[in-house]
Amino acid sequence: MIVQEAPADPLSDVLGLVQASAACTVRFTAGGAWALRFSPTHVKFNVVRSGTCWILAEGSARQLSAGDCFMVAATPFVLASDPTLQPIDASLVFEDDATRGQVGAAPETEILGGSVSFEDAQADLLLPLLPGLLLIDAEQSSATPMGWLIAQLDAEWRSNLPGARAACDDMIRLLFVQALRSQLGARTDIPSWLGGLSDPPVARALQAIHANPARHWRLDELASLAGLSRSSFAERFARRVGMPPVSYATNWRMRVAARQLAASTTTVSTVAAQAGYLSDSAFHAAFRREMGLSPVAYRRKLRRP
Repeated sequence: MIVQEAPADPLSDVLGLVQASAACTVRFTAGGAWALRFSPTHVKFNVVRSGTCWILAEGSARQLSAGDCFMVAATPFVLASDPTLQPIDASLVFEDDATRGQVGAAPETEILGGSVSFEDAQADLLLPLLPGLLLIDAEQSSATPMGWLIAQLDAEWRSNLPGARAACDDMIRLLFVQALRSQLGARTDIPSWLGGLSDPPVARALQAIHANPARHWRLDELASLAGLSRSSFAERFARRVGMPPVSYATNWRMRVAARQLAASTTTVSTVAAQAGYLSDSAFHAAFRREMGLSPVAYRRKLRRP
């Protein structure tokens, strides 16, 4: 079987760079009167498998039912049978088993979920773009791949087959990717690479930059790929992404280099050459401007115990 090389995909590139990974798939059941307060430090993605409950976050309350999903990005929230109840800390319910929690004797509501974490060094590429609370109702999810993923997550959890927990974690990550796709163009208040992907001319330039980060792109080259004049493209790109196109290309090149420095023992000179620099001094200067540290200091900081 011949597998062709996939086209440039900025979203996948960013997820790879921030080392997005899902873990801690959990099951929570509740019955009677209950209210739990959660204070997540990571992004949490949850699916209501059966029953109903209320979610209170960011000053609002909404009732959830079977099939509804919600994602919270390090935002405190409360789940409750009644929004007027005084919540207790959720950690008390998961004290004995971090993967299973139960309140009440009869399970009237069941929720499956997990956490998605990122490498701290480059998490700023993604975390500021996530809404504090994202709700996806069952009708909306059933019309997308989310519906299939939720069904598979449910089936895997029920199966008790070898590898079920790993499969559930992977499905949580896939659900997170689908949630990110739903945000393409939605966060118009925050110019970003994610918003740029919803604008075809800008997206073509982003794809070219990500396909060849070592290339020192010129404005006219990117404008030509976008099919726009230099001035129109520069204004459009900066408005969508939040920085000029050549600046974005340089920043992305340095982030890729930073990942190489953190994840390998490759010499700084080799990383500089792979980033398209003919001299170490030019690479050092560019890296310090973008990342705030010299390449050697950056590597030392990331590898400090």
